[in-house]
Amino acid sequence: MSYWFGNDNRLPQQRLAIVSYIIVGMVGVLLIGFWKLQVIDSDKFLQWAERNRVRSIPVIAPRGRMLDRDGRVLVDNYPSFSVLLLRDDPAQVEKNLPAISEGLGIPLADLKEQLQSSRNLKNFQPIVIKPEASKADVAFIESHRSDIPLLEMLMVHRRRYLPGGFMSHASGYVGEVSEQQIEASNGRFRPGDFVGKSGLERQYNDLLQGTDGMRRVVVNSVGKEVDHLPTQEAIPGKQIQLTIDYDMQQVAEQALGAREGAVVALDPRSGEILAMVSHPAPDPNDFAIRVSNEEWKQLNDDPATPLLNRAIQAQLAPGSVFKIIMATAMLEDKVPPASFTAFCPAYATFYGRQFKCWVYGKTSHGVVDLHKAIVESCDIFFYNVGQRLGIDRISYYASHLGLGHRTGVDLPSEETGLVPSEEWVQRVFHRKWYAGETISVAIGQGAVTATPLQLAHVIGGIAMGGIFKQPHLLKDAPNVGEERFNISESTVEKVTDAMYGVVNEAHGTAGALKLTGVDFSGKSGTAQIINYDLRTRLGKGKQFKDNSWFVGYAPRRTPEIVVSVLVQAGGHGSEAAGPVVRDVVKAYYDKKTKKTDGTVTAENKETKRRELGPGTPAAAIQPVLKPAVAASEPQSEDPR
Repeated sequence: MSYWFGNDNRLPQQRLAIVSYIIVGMVGVLLIGFWKLQVIDSDKFLQWAERNRVRSIPVIAPRGRMLDRDGRVLVDNYPSFSVLLLRDDPAQVEKNLPAISEGLGIPLADLKEQLQSSRNLKNFQPIVIKPEASKADVAFIESHRSDIPLLEMLMVHRRRYLPGGFMSHASGYVGEVSEQQIEASNGRFRPGDFVGKSGLERQYNDLLQGTDGMRRVVVNSVGKEVDHLPTQEAIPGKQIQLTIDYDMQQVAEQALGAREGAVVALDPRSGEILAMVSHPAPDPNDFAIRVSNEEWKQLNDDPATPLLNRAIQAQLAPGSVFKIIMATAMLEDKVPPASFTAFCPAYATFYGRQFKCWVYGKTSHGVVDLHKAIVESCDIFFYNVGQRLGIDRISYYASHLGLGHRTGVDLPSEETGLVPSEEWVQRVFHRKWYAGETISVAIGQGAVTATPLQLAHVIGGIAMGGIFKQPHLLKDAPNVGEERFNISESTVEKVTDAMYGVVNEAHGTAGALKLTGVDFSGKSGTAQIINYDLRTRLGKGKQFKDNSWFVGYAPRRTPEIVVSVLVQAGGHGSEAAGPVVRDVVKAYYDKKTKKTDGTVTAENKETKRRELGPGTPAAAIQPVLKPAVAASEPQSEDPR
């Protein structure tokens, strides 16, 4: 005090003023703080107070179902519960974590990892710590409501797919949303949400997803529910109807069996895909909850590549199926002329190298014209055609007929295949194209590759006279694309007559596949993994077995159905792949015949109901669910 006032007993006016200003300033700061709290930040603190009193639990919207073309359910939902962890109070979370770990059977390290991964989220946002709650989990949560109020159960709708990987690659699967998807969703997705990861689930996720609701409850100081507030109802996702025919899909799945390969059946008049199979296939039901890192690694490391949709992603040499494109190019380009013939002694020499026909060592084809070359699949004839056309003319026709680019099917990750050309080899390998390479391409070997869907698209389009409808899986899809390539009627007639001969003429490479009463046509293909000479030196192990192709359709003109089948390491095309095509085509006509004979399926059930009257018992109009599987027929001894 003596220092402050000095020797004067009276308080100087100047020092009093300073003290007054300080007091006024402190009061001003307090008033500003109160004004900020009460006015500016009032909403924020009201929300904080409300969060302490009101707990918001999301109500998950069920995803839309997937139906087949006749209205039968292919993908559905079933109710389940997930366990939520409320993170409003980090201290309470840390304190109760060991008890939660023990009670729910979740390793403590996993819980801490989940909390760490959600550290960027706001504390009032709960996270899913166990996607599928067991009965024991539910009992634990209910019995510990008072002492562990951090746990909540969330009702969810899990995806239910048909068992055994049925239509697995086409339907796709759902999985937990990734951190990248959460960041890119602008708040739409939360940790623990499930979205489409592949196939139709991913392609039409926005339609299937629905909009989540919110359940709000009032809780006391220990987190116990004491009251309920109005609930915001969830909006279910829209169901979609597919072009898939369940009966034909089942026949295709069974006919391909456990072999590695693919089946695609489509209607070339509309582009509707009637069946799509790829084996091996994972069971999408395994993804409906949560796949562990170990399981995911096993799927990715599996040499059989079960995650690969071979129908749209297997880019393989098409073998002799490519001869149909070569024949079309020859007739349209008139090089060589349509009357061209070649002599086949089962081998020929081009550019100093010997090329063999597939009958080498067994027989020879003799003098061959275009029709016989397709029916008996003569390689020597098409070697000569390829030499005369050249790689760029082959590339021109193959590209315009549908190879080397995506078909536009409504599935993610479709591959393009490859049609080589002089420009391509210069751009990719920085070298010139060698004429000898054209000889291999002419029979669907060498650098040319295609997918099963592309081959179905191409062969169907050629048989349709150059009309190529965009393949699609969504029934009544808007804006279905169409491409046209001018093919003369004469060319279509010659090529389709030859493909009819492949199945129905005495020397056709697929003579054992003919169907009584069905105008069945097609082309087999046997694509080598390695060349003849190297295989002779290394032996004929399975790893070097040829890939088997067959593309068939019916009827011969303006086909209603075209089926493309790949069997990897299957051997000759008409032995391994051909019977699968035959069974699917037979199933199509069997079902069509049943409809016309009065047997009721789901597709014409409503028509039958109208015919019989509104009082007709349901049993009288039940759809036929069990498809007729074609009986096996004898195989040809020497198919191609």
